[in-house]
Amino acid sequence: MTSTDTLGPDTASTGAPAGPGDLAAALYTPAARRDPYPFYARMRRESPVHRSDQGIWYLTRYADIDAALGDLRLSNDRDRMTRALGGLGGDLKALSRLTDRLGRVMTNTDPPDHARLRKLVNRAFTARRIEALRGGIQAVVDDLVDRAVARGPAMDLIEAVASPLPLAVACELFGIPPEDRPRVKAWFRRLGNLTADIEQAEAAVDQYEEYLSRLIRQRRDEPGDDLISALVTAQAADDRLTDSELLSTCFVLITAGDETTANLIGNSVLALLRHPDQLARLREDPALIRTAVEELARYDTPTQAIIRVVAEDVEIGGRTLREGELVYPFLAAANRDPDRFEDPDRLDLTRPRNRHLSFGTGPHFCLGGPLARLQTELAVGTLVRRLPGLALADEPALDWRPNPLQRRLCALPLTY
Repeated sequence: MTSTDTLGPDTASTGAPAGPGDLAAALYTPAARRDPYPFYARMRRESPVHRSDQGIWYLTRYADIDAALGDLRLSNDRDRMTRALGGLGGDLKALSRLTDRLGRVMTNTDPPDHARLRKLVNRAFTARRIEALRGGIQAVVDDLVDRAVARGPAMDLIEAVASPLPLAVACELFGIPPEDRPRVKAWFRRLGNLTADIEQAEAAVDQYEEYLSRLIRQRRDEPGDDLISALVTAQAADDRLTDSELLSTCFVLITAGDETTANLIGNSVLALLRHPDQLARLREDPALIRTAVEELARYDTPTQAIIRVVAEDVEIGGRTLREGELVYPFLAAANRDPDRFEDPDRLDLTRPRNRHLSFGTGPHFCLGGPLARLQTELAVGTLVRRLPGLALADEPALDWRPNPLQRRLCALPLTY
């Protein structure tokens, strides 16, 4: 759930992070929005553990980030995070109110609470349950591609496939009835506008919570073969999720993979189209798709950075990070670190020893990573197989959303 590892600011809430003399400021420019990787390379060379003028720490080396994500002195605790984000000039009272509503779920807690919650969720959200979705996900992908093809010889991949697929899969996984899915989609979109309109987000949380509470009550009375039913009955050593934890966990699990998966699908297709030799290789050997997804996730990381707060003074790369300071470990920068990956700026679908950090590592390693991988495998594999003439419609017109912590195309126009 890397994309919702914590509530994080975007440029609408924090503005540019620094003055023009600060290396971090370059990450908020139009050039970095188009291609941030040269800027990460410069930061790795010149200031790999960098404190911006705003007091935020930027980590860009693989070794530092790999160690940091396993260090409990870097916290994901909801209350610490809310205070730190409020210090950037955001609406602390509103942020605190909203995070209180979301409750203490594993994505915004530290051990031991995190370990307890994750153990319970793991009992319901199993690899077997995810793999059992393969046929259903393939059917959704086929339907989305059929609809796109029926509209004509061009599509916006983000609108046609990448964006609707994760929501459809989440609704199927949680047993949300088809007639309710348009409402759920509307709530997703309003929640996605959190930093721009927090009042609207709070209203969406109200409605979403009420709806989920009703579903949970129904599953208690009549359990089914969906994830809500599994979470209701999950138990470990006479421990169960409380009603509040259950509601918050359902809320986060349903919304968590939406952004990350959509980003990964869009970025993957774009990378393949920009590297026709690798696209041809995948067409010649479709069995390569699972390895390809790992390399595509490394090459253009869907969640560029996550957020932590220093809970206790810690030294990283010879610099001392103080309690209460924000830390941005840039996963995307780590994934292009030449000290870890040979020729890291090259896309190689057969790359060996590809231990990338796209889904995090340590205690908060992304629980939804396998589901995001499966959806990307089926979406990209289907597009490559069914649309042999797939091509970019207008490369110069590509635009990326302004949040530097996420790497997401506004649209990806294709012809076929």
